[in-house]
Amino acid sequence: MQTNWRIGSLFGIPLFLDPLWFIILGLATLNFGVAYQEWGSVLAWSAGMVMALLLFASVLLHELGHSLVARSQGIRVNSITLFLFGGIAAIEEESKTPFKAFQVAIAGPLVSIALFFILRLLGYFLPETSPMSVMVGDLARINLVVALFNLIPGLPLDGGQVLKAALWKVTGDRFQAVHLAARSGQILGYAAIAFGFAIDFFTRELALGLWIVLLGWFGIRNANTYDSVTTLQETLLKVPASDVMTRDFRVVDADQTLRSFADAYLLDSNAPQVYFAAADGRYRGMVSIDDLRLVERSAWETQTLQSIVHPLTEISTVTESTSLAEVINKMENEQLPRLTVLSPAGAVAGVIDRGDIVRTVAQKLNLRIADAEIKRIKEDGSYPSGLQLGAIAKSTTN
Repeated sequence: MQTNWRIGSLFGIPLFLDPLWFIILGLATLNFGVAYQEWGSVLAWSAGMVMALLLFASVLLHELGHSLVARSQGIRVNSITLFLFGGIAAIEEESKTPFKAFQVAIAGPLVSIALFFILRLLGYFLPETSPMSVMVGDLARINLVVALFNLIPGLPLDGGQVLKAALWKVTGDRFQAVHLAARSGQILGYAAIAFGFAIDFFTRELALGLWIVLLGWFGIRNANTYDSVTTLQETLLKVPASDVMTRDFRVVDADQTLRSFADAYLLDSNAPQVYFAAADGRYRGMVSIDDLRLVERSAWETQTLQSIVHPLTEISTVTESTSLAEVINKMENEQLPRLTVLSPAGAVAGVIDRGDIVRTVAQKLNLRIADAEIKRIKEDGSYPSGLQLGAIAKSTTN
């Protein structure tokens, strides 16, 4: 499995390098080195390497612009990663309003535009034909291109984020805004692929055409991801706990002895894992098998379940109308294997574990997950690899 390399931190934000970053670093060095050959081989290749590193320093500052504005809004930024197609800031959640989302989106291009003007100003103080002047001028133009390219109105580009913020403001629906901005990104991605193949065919500029095709493919892939994650977020908000819960529990007599309970249920291999004790027509609480094991065996003959139950007011519960997103957040925040669902009358309506959550999400999104996988999730309590339900639920409700 490919892993990123941590190279430090900036303003407390971890910085990572994707191993594929070295490919584009080499290509950028080659490009600049060939362009500067008139300066002599040693100086040209040295300048090429410096320019490649300065290019990615500019990309890093661009992503830092997004990150610092997000942090000013109280949003956690997990990392900044430099990779094959530039950089990406891992921002944990969505801004609270369309205007704040616009601020985060536009911050990166504004940093690149500011670098363009700063570098152009610096160029006026350097000898016009000196290598330093040429390098500063090239870096200024590159930052302008980075800003303009990122302002193309389609996700995952910054322009797509700006479009999303505008559509969010107009429609009042963040999810619809993301779907529309992602659709724009998909269209632009397919257009880029077609354009790249046209360049290959008509100009024989194979490297340039291939690069544009790769950019288009990257855009489509990420636009699809935005669209899919947003669909999942909508699902998590719309589905109530009553649609997810199961009745995979058993209600037992709270007045029976611990020995009677153990003999009747614990030796049954088909017995459920969850028990609730009731007496006089009322729920007394949940029975924890771990608590039973803490009681001396000699006391099992006389001590009743009543003595070890956890009252419903003391265990973690949700109501039937609680959204699935809130259910997931509660389970993740409190590190719970399952949750108890209560009816409006305060009775136990059902229980929910991670297997139930994954099964429901798969059904709603028409995904196929084998029964054996659901069983595994129920037993070990971990989501399938790649299904970041905890993080998605958190970003949905914040």
